[in-house]
Amino acid sequence: MHPRRSVLFVPGSNDRAMEKARGLDADALIFDLEDSIASEAKSQARAAIAAAIARGGYGRRELILRINALDTEWAEEDLRAAARMKLDAVLLPKVESEAEPRKAEAILISAGAPLDLGIWCMIETARAVLHAEAITSATLRLQAFVMGTADLSKELHAEETPLREPIVTALGLCVLAARAYGLAVLDGVHFDIADTSGFERSCRQGRMLGFDGKTLIHPSTIAVANRIFAPDDAAVARARRIIAAFEDAKAQGKGVAVLDGHLIERLHVADAKRILALAAAVGMPQTDH
Repeated sequence: MHPRRSVLFVPGSNDRAMEKARGLDADALIFDLEDSIASEAKSQARAAIAAAIARGGYGRRELILRINALDTEWAEEDLRAAARMKLDAVLLPKVESEAEPRKAEAILISAGAPLDLGIWCMIETARAVLHAEAITSATLRLQAFVMGTADLSKELHAEETPLREPIVTALGLCVLAARAYGLAVLDGVHFDIADTSGFERSCRQGRMLGFDGKTLIHPSTIAVANRIFAPDDAAVARARRIIAAFEDAKAQGKGVAVLDGHLIERLHVADAKRILALAAAVGMPQTDH
């Protein structure tokens, strides 16, 4: 399991940020060639990212490159460069149908990209949300959806509210599509860095909606995202109890178990195992104290 509690955007034009990222506790890093890079600096940023990744030192973190939109002059060279980097995935912005990931994959293949180089898709428009299910079947390389909540809110003419009520339907539809087809799904960024309580509230809401983690724009938010999107000690302990109760029931020839007055079925066991796998992936203790 790849934990994706905290996924930090790192501007490709900022050498200091790329250096600092080697020591951060983010689960994944997205090296950005799109929104954070001026048009005249795209080529230089692409080369800087390639050099930083070649130097290594990023440890266990997943490394992702966000390219420019496929209808721009930079996208094809971004993809060809990505095919030569030691990356885990490429993040495509402005995806609205299955056509974009398929086009990206064709370029990656022609550039000799390894078979395990994944594709992630930004979902940031109304069309993207409505076509989310179709996008999931675009390619076997597809691994994750990343919500672009700011762009989505702007396109919908929606107000930005503390609990994001105007876009909850869209968020839920994307979680549904991702889960139906076995993809990871990441919540959008919280732009007000000084609003620590609002950021924590957004993380908790994202976790309740089913997101795997949150995309971030500042290192100061990593610790909160890691805490909220990881199972706590009580959840881990209960997961172990669920598995043990079901195993005891199975040994007695029963198909269900009862724990604290609640029926336990195979679906609960599967979720308990997911929780334990995530706990192990983020380094939580694997034995009761």
